[in-house]
Amino acid sequence: MSDVAICVENLGKKYLLSHQQEGDRYALRYAIANGVKRWGKRLLHPRQGVTRPELEEFWALQDLSFEIKRGDRVGIIGRNGAGKSTLLKILSRITEPTTGRITLNGRVASLLEVGTGFHPELTGRENIYLNGSILGMSRQEINRKFDEIVAFAEIEKFLDTPVKRYSSGMYVRLAFAVAAHLEPEILVIDEVLAVGDAQFQKKCLGKMETVGKEGRTVIFVSHQMGMVNQLCSKAFLLNQGQIIVRGTPATVIQQYLGDFVSNTVNHATRSDHNYQTKEIYIDHAETVNSKGIAITEFMHNEPIFLTIHCQVNQWLNHITISAALKDRQNRKIFTTESELSQQYRTNDKVTACIKIPANLLAPNPYFFEIAVHIRGVKIIDLLDEVCSFRVNDLGSELAHYEGLDYGCIFAPCEWIINPLVSQNQ
Repeated sequence: MSDVAICVENLGKKYLLSHQQEGDRYALRYAIANGVKRWGKRLLHPRQGVTRPELEEFWALQDLSFEIKRGDRVGIIGRNGAGKSTLLKILSRITEPTTGRITLNGRVASLLEVGTGFHPELTGRENIYLNGSILGMSRQEINRKFDEIVAFAEIEKFLDTPVKRYSSGMYVRLAFAVAAHLEPEILVIDEVLAVGDAQFQKKCLGKMETVGKEGRTVIFVSHQMGMVNQLCSKAFLLNQGQIIVRGTPATVIQQYLGDFVSNTVNHATRSDHNYQTKEIYIDHAETVNSKGIAITEFMHNEPIFLTIHCQVNQWLNHITISAALKDRQNRKIFTTESELSQQYRTNDKVTACIKIPANLLAPNPYFFEIAVHIRGVKIIDLLDEVCSFRVNDLGSELAHYEGLDYGCIFAPCEWIINPLVSQNQ
C-alpha cells in the first residue's frame, strides 16, 4: 500500500474575468440596456462585429505539483488571493481543475466554510447521518461514532433542531466533529475554525494532532501562524498560485513574514513645520529587526528594536529621550527612558536605540509615543502613535488563543501546585 495520500501533478485552475468597457455594469438595467444596444448595432451595421466585454484569463493556480504522505499535517499559508482556498476546493472535489491531475488515496472530509455540507432544513442528528453517507459510511459505522460526535460538538440540547437555527459557532462545532470523527483518511480544513471560541479551538487542535498520529492526513489553511507552527509537521507557502517555499512550519513562516508581510518600512517622519524652533527634535524613527532591517512584523520569539534619530538645534543639559509602548486600546504597556549624558553641539545628530527582548510581547498590534524632554521641567518634542508594528505568534504555549485577547505580555510566572494527598492516607 502506497504511503502517499495526495499526489498533485501540474495542477492549474483558470477563471475567465469579464471586464465591461463602460464602467460597472452589474445592475439589471445596465444589462438590459447593453443588450438592446448590441441588438440595435447588429440591425444598423450587420457587417460590423459587435463589441463584447473583454475577457481576461486569470490563473488562480498554475503548474502546481507536490506529494503529501499519510499522517502528514500540512499547513498552507500565503496572502489573500494566493490560491489557498481554490486549492482546497479542488482537493475537496468541489471544483474541477483546468489542467493537471490529482490522485487522492482515501476518503476526504472538508471543513471549508460555515454551513458547507449541511442541509439547513435538516436537524443536527440528520446531518450527521447525511454527512456519514456522503463519506461512504454505513449506518452501523455512523452509530458507533454518533455519541462521540455529539459530545465533542457540545450540542446535545439542539441535536433535533434544524441547523439553520444554529449559531455560527454551533455550526462549526458540529461540522468539525463530524469531519474529524467519521474517520476520513484526509481531513481538509480552512480558516473556519476561527469562528469557534478559544476552548473549542484548543480541542480541535488536539483532535487534529490525534488524527495525524493515527496515520490520517490533515491539510490546514490559516493566517494564524502560531496555530500552523503548533499543529503542522510541514508547510507550503503559496504565492500567485504557485508553491514557492516548502519545509518545516518555522522555516516557511519565517520566509512568509520576512518576504511578504514584513516588506513595509515602518518609518515615522515629522509632519509639522515648527521643528526649527525646538532645541532638539525627533527627525525620524523606525522599528528594525536584529539585522537592522526596518520592518513592521515581528515574531514573538525575536527582539524588537526602535531606532530614534534626533537633530540638535541648541544643546540643553539633562535632556532625556523616552518611549512609551501602547496597545491598540491606547493603553500604555511600559515606558522606558534614558538621559543623554554627553554634550552635543548645534547641528549634531543623535541616534538612540531601544531593544525590546524576545518572548516579552504577546501577539498584538502596538505603536509608540516618543518624546524628548527635561524631567519635571518641559517636553521639548513629542511624536505619538508612530512606528506601529505587530507581533505574531510562532507557536507559543498560548497559540491556541490566537486572535483573542490574552494580554499584552508573556509573564514568566512561577507556578507552585501542591501535590495531591489522598484522604485514605
